[in-house]
Amino acid sequence: MTSAEPTPVRVGVFGLLGSGNLGNDGSLEAVLGYLRAEHPEAVVDALCGGPEVVAARYGIPATRLHWYRGEYRTASRAGAIAGKGLGKLVDAVRTAAWVRRHDVVIVPGMGVLEATLPLRPWGFPYSLFLLCASGRLLRTRVALVGVGADTISDRPTRALVRRSARLAAYRSYRDALSRDAMRAMGVDTSRDEVYPDLAFALPAPSASAPSGPPGPVCVGVMDFHGGNDDRARAEEIHRRYLDGTTRFVRALVEDGRPVRLLTGDGCDAPVVAAILDAVDSPLVTAAEAASLADLMKETAAADTVVATRYHNLICALKAGTPTLALSYAGKSDALMESMGLGAYCHPAREVDTDRLLEQFRSLEGRSAELRRTLAERNLAATRQLGDQFTALTAALFPAADHVHTLREAS
Repeated sequence: MTSAEPTPVRVGVFGLLGSGNLGNDGSLEAVLGYLRAEHPEAVVDALCGGPEVVAARYGIPATRLHWYRGEYRTASRAGAIAGKGLGKLVDAVRTAAWVRRHDVVIVPGMGVLEATLPLRPWGFPYSLFLLCASGRLLRTRVALVGVGADTISDRPTRALVRRSARLAAYRSYRDALSRDAMRAMGVDTSRDEVYPDLAFALPAPSASAPSGPPGPVCVGVMDFHGGNDDRARAEEIHRRYLDGTTRFVRALVEDGRPVRLLTGDGCDAPVVAAILDAVDSPLVTAAEAASLADLMKETAAADTVVATRYHNLICALKAGTPTLALSYAGKSDALMESMGLGAYCHPAREVDTDRLLEQFRSLEGRSAELRRTLAERNLAATRQLGDQFTALTAALFPAADHVHTLREAS
């Protein structure tokens, strides 16, 4: 008589995944890689923003995050307002029903505990609260893994984010800044750890140091309008960012440098179009990246990268390419500092082209030295993420961790 096979662990992944943001999808890819390597028996599905994309790209079943399809469009008509309101009630039931079907739910990376970009409390913060509250009520372990956080001034958003974090069964952060922010907002972080961003667990393309005349520069752009507290001057911030970035690209072209424009979200396309139209040179081209792997290949082929989006920076740093950050939040500064490039940050809200060019030339002058630094820091990040996944197994899959320990002992 044979013993019954153990019931597979049911794992859900949750977030604005498959919605056009390559950084979010890269975090998902890293977690799926961990699950497939360490817990191949797990049955995985998603509750996410773009279920069709997630199902097609990653081969897992996926359910739409919101019942109301116009959730992230501005509602001005009575029907749309009523639809959004009804959607909040329906989503509470839908989220609880989905959580109930799982043993574990993982929120893979992303800035889910921050408001560094414009954010309404009844959008994603409310969805995250529904997830964490359902997990606590239904005894499903919810893990916020390698997430980003920042101190939030808007009271409703701060209350939802703080409560969500408190209800989660496991928390880790992608930088110390995030953990400090949650502590400042009243969350007990004494057992929470900090690890590198999950995207550092993704494979990197091979890259060689440049030789010969100066080569291509990747410029990562963003549809940047400031943060949650900048709504009153969002258009002014965007105009200054676009004008400064355009002048920088034009200066590179005047020096004969090929420029490759990168994005990280579908909403960045108008910025690319505006720069191409303003500079109008065959030296300026736009990449069509569909994943972080594509972005890493682009940055690996460049001599230097200047980028705004957080995961554009990660791709360049992971590829080992000297990088300058057009920084729009503390997370970018913290990332650059952790990789040994803290001196190469420039404020995205106040792009000064002359100062940016000065920093750029300094960066290129130290290229060989910085490539060695990045190689060392990337090895350390890989080791630390190994520790992250070991800790995650112990927290969420204790039976599997016990079996693994016995195997090592034997």
